[in-house]
Amino acid sequence: MVLKCAIIGCSNRKDREKDLQYYRLPAVIKNQGIECEKLSDDRRREWLANINQNFKDKNIDNIRICSAHFISGKRAELYDRSNPDWCPTQRLRMEGNVQENSLGTTPSVSRYNRVQDRKRRKLELFVETNHESDNTSSSTSVEKTTNVSSQTEVDGTHLKGMDCEINALRLEIKTLKEEKEMNDNRYSEKDFANNDEKVKNFTGLCKFTLLMTLFQYLEPFMQSSDALDKFKCLVLTLMRLRLNLSVLFLSHEFKISKSSVSRIFSNVTDVMYQRMKPFVHWPDRESLQKTMPMQFRKHFGKKCAVIIDCFEVFIERPSNLKARAETWSSYKHHNTVKFLIGITPQGTISFISKAWGGRVSDKYITEHSGFLNKLLPGDLILADRGFDIRDSVGAMCAQVNIPAFTKGKDQLSPADIETTRKLANVRIHVERVIGTVRQKYTILNGTIPISFLKSAPENNITMIDKTAHVCCSLVNLNDSVVGFE
Repeated sequence: MVLKCAIIGCSNRKDREKDLQYYRLPAVIKNQGIECEKLSDDRRREWLANINQNFKDKNIDNIRICSAHFISGKRAELYDRSNPDWCPTQRLRMEGNVQENSLGTTPSVSRYNRVQDRKRRKLELFVETNHESDNTSSSTSVEKTTNVSSQTEVDGTHLKGMDCEINALRLEIKTLKEEKEMNDNRYSEKDFANNDEKVKNFTGLCKFTLLMTLFQYLEPFMQSSDALDKFKCLVLTLMRLRLNLSVLFLSHEFKISKSSVSRIFSNVTDVMYQRMKPFVHWPDRESLQKTMPMQFRKHFGKKCAVIIDCFEVFIERPSNLKARAETWSSYKHHNTVKFLIGITPQGTISFISKAWGGRVSDKYITEHSGFLNKLLPGDLILADRGFDIRDSVGAMCAQVNIPAFTKGKDQLSPADIETTRKLANVRIHVERVIGTVRQKYTILNGTIPISFLKSAPENNITMIDKTAHVCCSLVNLNDSVVGFE
């Protein structure tokens, strides 16, 4: 599209008069302060008043004014309001070769030139009296003076506009600083201090003091990260365990890359697994007997050492057919891994096995997970019907109580009913503990990625083993589900 000047009678076109410049109608600037908005609005109004045309049927933002309608051949800057070229003033009504406005200097132009001359003289006097100059040539002196004068020629309107810009920049800097400070404090120690509810919802720990105690215990062994400080690394790991958050979500939340999230989670989980191993321990018999809850004493005396059960965690479907068959659970109708868990009568987790394929029976895991090595002669184990382990437990001179079977019987005898009732009354605690572990750390409630089942070549421990152990250790830091009355 050929650009044409919008002044009536002006035939200048960009394809013919290529030495001319063509200016749009000035826009109203609304993002640089009130003074700038008012000044730009006044300028737009004066342009429209000088052009004095009806643009109802045209897109007013597309009209052009050529530089022939300005005294100096170009428009002045926005803050140079005293300049005659602040808006078009020349040749605004043209009929044939007759011009309404002459090209001579108008009184306003003469006044503007006098003001500029006075400023230039003052500047030259200031430079001469306040700066020691060497014997330089007169041409160099004039050039410097002219350059400085062009940079410092400001009037009251300039100063107001500059003040508005400075205030706008200060406000923007203040806003950016507040946003940065808020982002820096997010998920920091200050963010969790005196907010136990947030600590509980985001980490699963009951109190902020407990969170800080755990952090101080782990901090010397944690690796420093360029992306986050050590406390935020711990919080990121706990949040993923607690809320089963995706790597993508955590990368946006902590403003780091997905690879950094995966690396931080893996490193912190390794440290927690190594340092929190003692949190899941098998207590000695004397400690068990001294703190035995009354409901266990009433039915089983002080012999009960552990209550065992298995729980399964969903995993992604393996591509390998053998792995797919070994992890298929006919009970869950899904590919799973299975853990053997044991709790003390006091409600703390005293044993957690490594992950086994969901196809493996409860009896096989019990006999091959190292659980039997924990038993002492005379220990009593409470278990479910699936744990047919009397012979293997008997080899350790221990005893196992499981509910009576009805297979081959019309009904249970009164003695079996009473024994089963007593056993179910206390064995429910292991179900409560398993429920607590999976509710507090919902990563065990979701579908675990297949990458969690790969073990490191140096220790043969998978990420799912570390994750389950860490979750059980964190549950042991909280209050027990078993009452001691």
